Amino acid sequence: MTHKPITHVATTNIHEMMNPGPEPRMDLPGFADEFVDFPHYIIRITERIWHDREVEKCLDWYAEDCAIHTMAGDISGAQTVVDNTWATLKAFPDRRLDADNVIWSKEDDDAFYSSHLITSKMTNEGASEFGPVTGKQIRIQTIAECLCKGNRVIEEWLVRDNLAAVQQLGFDADRVAKDQAQKDKINSFSLIDFHADNRATTAQGDQTKTDASTAISLAATALRRCFSSTGLDKLQAVYDFRVAAQFPGDVSLYGPDQIMVWRNGLLSTLPDLKLSIEHVAEIPYLGESRDVSLRWSAVGTHSGAGRYGAPTGAPVYILGVSHFRIMNGRVREQVTVWDDIALRRQIATTRYQSG
Repeated sequence: MTHKPITHVATTNIHEMMNPGPEPRMDLPGFADEFVDFPHYIIRITERIWHDREVEKCLDWYAEDCAIHTMAGDISGAQTVVDNTWATLKAFPDRRLDADNVIWSKEDDDAFYSSHLITSKMTNEGASEFGPVTGKQIRIQTIAECLCKGNRVIEEWLVRDNLAAVQQLGFDADRVAKDQAQKDKINSFSLIDFHADNRATTAQGDQTKTDASTAISLAATALRRCFSSTGLDKLQAVYDFRVAAQFPGDVSLYGPDQIMVWRNGLLSTLPDLKLSIEHVAEIPYLGESRDVSLRWSAVGTHSGAGRYGAPTGAPVYILGVSHFRIMNGRVREQVTVWDDIALRRQIATTRYQSG
């Protein structure tokens, strides 16, 4: 039997993805027959949960004990996913999750792994975790990484550009982080303490091999140079001169020189930043081009002045995901997402919880 091509999210219209025909395109042991391949599973359940508002279906598609990891803390269980989805829709009732890409991999034991790059447009019509209702429309990027088996998400790593959300809503990012840290103190919670084990694991270095292919190796090299004090020549060796790069806070950069300036601003405040790559995946794009996803974490000490204010000595943990488009042996596009409000909250925890 000859399968049709596996769904290629970055280049396929949503109507086609929702109506792929009945024929399976790959073997999906344990998954429902309605899903023709794994990318279709990811896109279809997202559409039904968020756009069709079949939120209770999370109970079918998330494991009862599913762990969802975020920089702001972990949550657990399908029912919690349901509750959090309804809470988000109460604050942003017209929220959409439009698929920009799904980079995926086959894991061991009939499991699959997805890295789902999402653009969300939404209007703030209710109080949110960031503050009172503003009535403003915002647009942010999210990457949801899901480990799936037997028709269910069994573990998820979720990164969202909450800094962009806060800024577009008209709030001050450091004030929001301060308010969150002060609420943490009232609740006898510390985000720094919560991430202690994560920091220890990250400090050990890469948790996965990064030489599985030429494209993955190049993306990993670019990521490391993007977060270390290498010179412009080292960046130019891996980045196309026309590279388009996006970073938290809806920052849009063009060229290795702008990436270096942005990077230097980060390292001036977190000079000992250390990276650990935790998962890699790769799919074809067009022609010989490749799309690569890297889930990574980083640790550092807030010991320098800069974008996060006067140094506090706070030990910080970052959970990030980066998507790379590799063309002609260079990185042509990069999207990097993490929750910079949660990073600022860790710093605010040291700044305001002492004493």
